[in-house]
Amino acid sequence: MIPRYSLPEMADLFTDEARFTTWLEVEILVVEAWAQLGVVPAQEARAVRDRAPVVDAGMVAAIAEREQVTDHDVAAFVDVVQGAIGPPAGNWVHYGLTSSDVVDTALSLTLTRASDLLIEAASALIDVLKARALELRDAAMVGRTHGIHAEPTTFGTKLALWALQADRDRDRLRTARRRIAVGKLSGAVGTYSNIDPSVEAHVCAALGLEAVPATQVIARDRHAEYLWACASVGASVELMATEIRHLQRTEVGEAREPFRAGQKGSSAMPHKRNPIKTEQLSGLARVLRGNLGAGLEDVALWHERDISHSSVERIILPDSSLLAYYVLRRAAAVIEGLVVDRERMLENLELSHGLVFSQPVLLALVAGGMTRDDAYRIVQRNAMAAWENRKPFRSLLEADPDVIVDPSQLDEAFSLEHSLRHTDRIFAALDDVAG
Repeated sequence: MIPRYSLPEMADLFTDEARFTTWLEVEILVVEAWAQLGVVPAQEARAVRDRAPVVDAGMVAAIAEREQVTDHDVAAFVDVVQGAIGPPAGNWVHYGLTSSDVVDTALSLTLTRASDLLIEAASALIDVLKARALELRDAAMVGRTHGIHAEPTTFGTKLALWALQADRDRDRLRTARRRIAVGKLSGAVGTYSNIDPSVEAHVCAALGLEAVPATQVIARDRHAEYLWACASVGASVELMATEIRHLQRTEVGEAREPFRAGQKGSSAMPHKRNPIKTEQLSGLARVLRGNLGAGLEDVALWHERDISHSSVERIILPDSSLLAYYVLRRAAAVIEGLVVDRERMLENLELSHGLVFSQPVLLALVAGGMTRDDAYRIVQRNAMAAWENRKPFRSLLEADPDVIVDPSQLDEAFSLEHSLRHTDRIFAALDDVAG
């Protein structure tokens, strides 16, 4: 992933140094497990840990150089580690293992740690959404369907629904974490032919992973589920971003991204305040969805393993982790700094001359004994006249002899408070969402 979208706490998990450090810990734990079984002398197991090399830039370079000979990254890694430790202790490194035992178990540990960061970031977004939803729960605005004015809602209600969706994303991340927090050290085709199952149990327990049955590799549906959780985060953030982009349009002007001092919206037009942050989030969501497709294709491997998934995962797993984390953090900052224009919201609510109350009028006529179709045609006729002639919808209804309703019924039908009287139901659901 390019540095532009890489936040350091997540990026640190996917460096070469971090990858080889995790591999090394798996290898050391395996030697120690063998020592508990009496296969490896205890003093040599201690020597493996005590003399294990520090994984730094020099070691990374040494492994890369060795790989030019082996054309196999794990073999190169093992050669360098064994050489640093020296015989006889170093000879026990990688004893009974196949490469995937180390790579897959270490990858699971990395993705588990990445999941923890994603869950933390999702919780932060939920907290911001809840806070702003409560702040703006009574900020009345027009609800739109198909981009057309529909009925009144509040901006707080919109934010509350986003918070509920972000909470579901967090649940998906937690599930994906459980699914990926697994390890396997069962040998070449997963039959434990050259390794005792207790070695696997010892290593996984030490790493906080669950030992699971596997072929030579951990089943890739687990990784696909992790990528789905990341893509779902992107889709939800894109939902928010797309709405904010629409609301920031000049003709709408109801909400806009934060615009800091010194920021420039356009190199050519000084007046511009473009929704660049939310446009960026919409774009990154596409990458997350694309990575999910590649991850799903990695599920089907030949027989007990092939490496068609390996090259793909070296890209999509770090990138999706980094991007999902970035969009969560970026979205929280946008929502926290979002500028909301309550007055413009009310102006736009009144822009359609009261047509947003057409359904309550329809229901009042039906309740008065009119057939629904007759009532619909009367209300529709007056609504079209109001829009085309730019006249108040209610005035036209009051002048229409076919509209037989009590004035108090029209008062209720055109009451904003009446339309919004049940929004507390949504906020009650929000109360159940933990931060």
